[in-house]
Amino acid sequence: MSFLAILLIIILGIFLLLLEFLVIPGVTIFGIGGFVLILLGIGSSYYFHGIAAGNYTLIGTVLVSLVTIYYIFKKKTWNRMGLQANINSRNEPFDTLRIHPGDHGKTITRLAPVGKAVVNEIICEAKSTGNFIDENTEIEVLQVLSTQIVVKPVNQ
Repeated sequence: MSFLAILLIIILGIFLLLLEFLVIPGVTIFGIGGFVLILLGIGSSYYFHGIAAGNYTLIGTVLVSLVTIYYIFKKKTWNRMGLQANINSRNEPFDTLRIHPGDHGKTITRLAPVGKAVVNEIICEAKSTGNFIDENTEIEVLQVLSTQIVVKPVNQ
């Protein structure tokens, strides 16, 4: 086997490993195939060209792999290919002084069992007592918690 063919096998193996690490998450055929091709290329170098050429191929493969990994992390390729979505929402406490048990309001969304409601002109997170409550339903406040209220429909 020619040295050019061995070199192409190793380069293909490194490419498959990069594809595995950067594009396709998990252990897939690309990662396994990349490792197999690299090992096949190094083994072929030992078999067809002797111990010295095999050692040079092994050292070269390790160096090329390390330089490639360094280049990928230095150029922030990992960050450009990864998901960068941040969730910045939080459930802040509302003014509990203006909402009291026994107050009436109306649901804005369906409570299944949690949704949004407006009570005393304050939009807040509301939790039903177990049953689903449709939107635009009159509700009564049963309990006021720090970030939500517990409600029931008025007709219950």
